[in-house]
Amino acid sequence: MSHSETLSAHLSRLMNRLAARRAAWTRPATAFVSQPEPRTIGSFARGRQISSGNFLFSGHLLQSPETNMWDLEAPDSSFAEDLHGFGWLDDLAAAGDPPARTCAQDWVWTWIDRYGGGKGPGWTPDLTGRRLIRWINHALFLLNGHEGNDSAAFYKSLAQQTIFLGRRWKASRPGLPRFEALTGLIYAGLSLEGMESHVDPAVRALARECESQIDAAGGIPTRNPEELLDVFTLLTWASVALSESGLTLSKAHWAAIERIAPTLRTLRHSDGALARFHGGGRGLEGRLDHALANSGVKTRQPDGLSMGYARLSAGRTSVIIDAAPPPEGRASINAHASTLAFELTSGRRPLIVNCGSGAQFGAQWQRAGRATPSHSTLVVARQSSSRLGRGPQRQNWLTEAPRKVPIAVSQAPDGLRFEGAHDGYLKTHGLTHTRSIDLTFDGRGIAGEDMLLTLADADKRRFDKAMDAVGLQGIPYAVRFHLHPDVDASLDMGGAAVSMALKSGEIWVFRTDGRVKLSLEPSVYLEKTRLKPRATKQIVLSGRMMEYATRTRWSLAKAQETPIGIRDLTQDALEPVTEDD
Repeated sequence: MSHSETLSAHLSRLMNRLAARRAAWTRPATAFVSQPEPRTIGSFARGRQISSGNFLFSGHLLQSPETNMWDLEAPDSSFAEDLHGFGWLDDLAAAGDPPARTCAQDWVWTWIDRYGGGKGPGWTPDLTGRRLIRWINHALFLLNGHEGNDSAAFYKSLAQQTIFLGRRWKASRPGLPRFEALTGLIYAGLSLEGMESHVDPAVRALARECESQIDAAGGIPTRNPEELLDVFTLLTWASVALSESGLTLSKAHWAAIERIAPTLRTLRHSDGALARFHGGGRGLEGRLDHALANSGVKTRQPDGLSMGYARLSAGRTSVIIDAAPPPEGRASINAHASTLAFELTSGRRPLIVNCGSGAQFGAQWQRAGRATPSHSTLVVARQSSSRLGRGPQRQNWLTEAPRKVPIAVSQAPDGLRFEGAHDGYLKTHGLTHTRSIDLTFDGRGIAGEDMLLTLADADKRRFDKAMDAVGLQGIPYAVRFHLHPDVDASLDMGGAAVSMALKSGEIWVFRTDGRVKLSLEPSVYLEKTRLKPRATKQIVLSGRMMEYATRTRWSLAKAQETPIGIRDLTQDALEPVTEDD
């Protein structure tokens, strides 16, 4: 971060603190005039874990039974932000039992006592918006048995936070943080007596954000599918709240919902989870379907390109491919070097995956998760197809990224075909990577081909230079296929194939043309809900490029004895959260 950016962030924190203190000095008398029906989705299991003293946030687990949440010492700023955003209130409400209610009530009123006067890290526009939505959604759950002074303190704090948000929402970063701030302001303005004046400015501002941040194809600059779901969820919540209050939705707001819904359907695997690209995870279970149902938008994109992703689907199989240049500039701060990587899901079971974002496990894991070798694609000389920037202003941005990514999705003789290429290795090795993936009409077979080519004389000269640098021993490359941890994989046919058994009972077989070395190697799967990376495996096809072109063919197919339709009734057990998780 540059000196000017550091100064700007410091000034913003100072202004937030001053606005929070000013809001705390006000004495608004308020009550609910209307209350949106709770629409946030929590986890019953997670709610039980939190109320029993297992605090798992941002990759850190603090086990402290019968401890007030605000007595914990936060390990880092991300942990503290998760606490002050009150997303955990959804989980306690989902549990709904007396211990969960007691914890929720104690922790809300402790927050009011300790931080309601404008103190603490929670006084930022996005966290305040997130917090207001949860407090309003779960007000009945929180106020049950609390009357008199407690009730007055709750309403007073809601009003003070609304006043703060009305003054400071413009300081939130464009994108998801601003959508959170404005949605929270709309919720509060509609729900609280005396706060009505905040609604119209927030509605107009939300419309402007929809126009500037949601592109014509229903995408966002970060190309993060999970972040797009978060934005979409906020827009649908605001839409329903406005409609229930008898107010008309702006054209820009509704148009954004109509654009995003079909894009999210394209980014959804056959198991209902989102494709994991550019820092995004699978999404909270049930949240995507719930948001789509709330929107009322039924349209979907045909198989093709949405937000830079290509989707092939047939039978019970879905394939989603990163088929566009990575995000640029500030939008790339969490982006991955994943061009032409793909994920494959069969029914309810992920098979081929990307490692995912390691942000919750620290800076080193985050950096590793962003690299090309952590994705299911081809890697040249162990280098990423995009590089991380250097210097204070561009640190953590993606630079030297592929900029020419031509793609085509078409009908193949027996199914669907994806064809794409990128120039991410052109500058370093003079090489263009091309990839084709064919999916059969029944979804039981996939044929793939990865090629490295020198297309122009200048490319050949650059390749020759790279060959000289390795003593004419060839440019090493590897095609990687990361497997989900639940896949039981083993080498078969004397090492010429890999058999993969899914929990559903399906058997898939991976084969190659025999021109490269096939191996089964360790890998990791990075999940936000886990304390540690999960061990898994990856199929690796490795070779050395000696000529100006090389081709690697591979295939994935269900074993012949695997039925066309399998009733996948296996339930995934909810594992207890422990230090050894």
